[in-house]
Amino acid sequence: MPEKEITRISKFLSLVLRHQPEKINITLDENGWTDVATLIQQVNKSGSRLSFEILDFVVANNNKKRFAFNPDKTKIRAHQGHSVEIKLGYPPQTPPAVLYHGTSEKNLASILAEGIQKRNRHQVHLSPDKSTALTVGQRHGKPVILQVDAAAMHAAGLVFYLSENQVWLTGLVHAEFLHVLTT
Repeated sequence: MPEKEITRISKFLSLVLRHQPEKINITLDENGWTDVATLIQQVNKSGSRLSFEILDFVVANNNKKRFAFNPDKTKIRAHQGHSVEIKLGYPPQTPPAVLYHGTSEKNLASILAEGIQKRNRHQVHLSPDKSTALTVGQRHGKPVILQVDAAAMHAAGLVFYLSENQVWLTGLVHAEFLHVLTT
């Protein structure tokens, strides 16, 4: 399957599994799961073509590993990034000493004044490495990488979670825990 097609399907799945399930008339349970057969049926009703084999391929080959099946592959959900109300059920974790956040230069002033806020998502997303943060930052303009003192945040009582695709999640990163890195 061409990379462009994987990306197109992945973006559509992100839309319906993270933000607008009503767009194709599916429902997410309290943990973000939806029935695979219903998802496929509703995607096909919406005018796109999706089979279980294509869905399975996209989940396995999505470069950001955004989606997961339950063990018997009858349900699917997005790992994180939801704007709809769900409970992912990840247990609190002790983060590594340093994490990273990629953003664009145009957002830097407000982040340094207000910290990194979750905005319309459930959590702030942090990367375990600079290269991932750079990739994220490039999506929004001229990239800036912020180093996050996760150890100090954790010591101050802030809670961290680790998604299944290795994205670190937290509610807010105060500006005092940030250091701008040169790219």
